[in-house]
Amino acid sequence: MAAPGALQRSVVSPAGRHTASLIFLHGSGDTGQGARAWIKQILNQDMAFQHIKVIYPTAPARPYTPMKGAFSTVWFDRYKISNDCPEHIESIDSMCRGLTDLINDEIRNGIAKNRILIGGFSMGGGMAMHLAYRFHQDLAGVFALSSFLNKESAVYQALKRNEGVLPELFQCHGTADELVLYSWGEETNKMLKSLGVSASLHSFPNLNHELNRTEIEKLKTWIVKKLPVEAAKTNE
Repeated sequence: MAAPGALQRSVVSPAGRHTASLIFLHGSGDTGQGARAWIKQILNQDMAFQHIKVIYPTAPARPYTPMKGAFSTVWFDRYKISNDCPEHIESIDSMCRGLTDLINDEIRNGIAKNRILIGGFSMGGGMAMHLAYRFHQDLAGVFALSSFLNKESAVYQALKRNEGVLPELFQCHGTADELVLYSWGEETNKMLKSLGVSASLHSFPNLNHELNRTEIEKLKTWIVKKLPVEAAKTNE
């Protein structure tokens, strides 16, 4: 049972024994239920796995500066939608604490931390990069779809001081994206690589700020590669 104040979530249970978990963070103004429904519409079925629980949390509504302070379900605030401005670090760090509770819920359910993946679409992918590369470097991996980090991101500062092994990053971006420019995603990828992250970037010609079936199928293949089915333990 989720604790009071815990993030609301929509969950796709595994078909078989639960041995890994995936946390998918929606884009700004969406909900966990909305992100799940969007993917279901693209695939004509839920993104589901034999052994992986898929969790779609919903960001709490908060004032969002790019919408003139109107309330929106966003993971953090931005001063503007640009990669060339400071990050609203207070709201990012506050949400990192809330999402850490979600990770800890899965660990309490018996899932090892290196069997948990986190990622998301747009702002959700940015949030996932902050969470994993600054606070949870022992996660299985990170994915970021149509996402970016600001030029002087706290993620880059943290990685400059890091000497450990980092989670792999799977990035996708449409070249026709007019909201989060492809070049912002590309720059994020190059910066993270230069700081020791094993990062791939899959580009999708003519794709705007959206998801498509090829992209989600590629993501699913990567997810299963990072979180393979575990053989059932035998009691010897």
